[in-house]
Amino acid sequence: MSTILVTGSAGRVGSRVARELLAAGHRVTGFDLRASGIDHPALREVLGGFDDRAAAREAVQGTDAILHLGAFMSWLPADRDKLFQANVEGTRVLLEEAAAVRPKRLVFASSGEVYPENVPDYQPIDEDHPLNPRSPYGLSKLLGEEIVRFFERTSGTPATILRFSHTQDAGELLDPGSFFSGPRFFLKPKIRQQEGFGNAAAVAALRAIDDGSEALVLSRNEAGRPFRMHITDTRDMVAGILLALSDERAAGRTFNLGATEPVDFAVALPMMAQLTGLPLKTIDLPGAGVFYETSNARIRTELGFEPQWTFERMIGEAAQARVKRAS
Repeated sequence: MSTILVTGSAGRVGSRVARELLAAGHRVTGFDLRASGIDHPALREVLGGFDDRAAAREAVQGTDAILHLGAFMSWLPADRDKLFQANVEGTRVLLEEAAAVRPKRLVFASSGEVYPENVPDYQPIDEDHPLNPRSPYGLSKLLGEEIVRFFERTSGTPATILRFSHTQDAGELLDPGSFFSGPRFFLKPKIRQQEGFGNAAAVAALRAIDDGSEALVLSRNEAGRPFRMHITDTRDMVAGILLALSDERAAGRTFNLGATEPVDFAVALPMMAQLTGLPLKTIDLPGAGVFYETSNARIRTELGFEPQWTFERMIGEAAQARVKRAS
């Protein structure tokens, strides 16, 4: 039985990882700003920010391995100080404290935004692609990767970096109130998102097709190319994290972690409209849009990772969740 520190233990991915580890008989220390809500005798929780040195010191005590999954996610200019404080300074402080206890393994959750995904040099994007983040969030994760490799070199603890795909619970996909799926697929949430970003041209274009009723929106770029991106089920991400922790072949390696096939919005949105009965509106938004494919071939080849939740399977579960919410 090992003691494993899970940061971000109250989050979508971290809470599921913690539950899986507890079910497997491990002791877990959860480290997050808020409690996970998990009731288990083998769970110890430390509440605080990752940059809180006293909390970080308490969290790492007695740990055999660290899953540093927690991060602050925002693309709003007003949140940049909090973004770098949590993701960069927090990672530095946490791993400085971890060096004193010398854990056997470290797994770090990075992001595909380190590449960057939206303007890649080539596709599919593999782990050898140049690292040129275009978003502050991507930059914060790349700096986190550098801190992780520095920790690995100086402490002797083998580290695995997982560059996460966009991750969602299947039930969120058809929920207009979802933080991610709402503005990605539903018209009114998308308008609110673009207003928050200050994208006046996009807001004007979206409002022009808004007749006041709930609707899905098929987003295309200014040339009419439908968006395409990876969306990975949380359960597949959890399986990949646990595999990276348990398989010694993952030590010292960097892997893209996500679905094998990207989601083509031109295919997905009509499917979603059929399942919901909602009207589907098509919008050409200013700019190059979202269009990328990321390769997970390395983690499949080296560790045997195989995602189980295709987007079609996720959508089927999302349709069932939508019926339950409506009843």
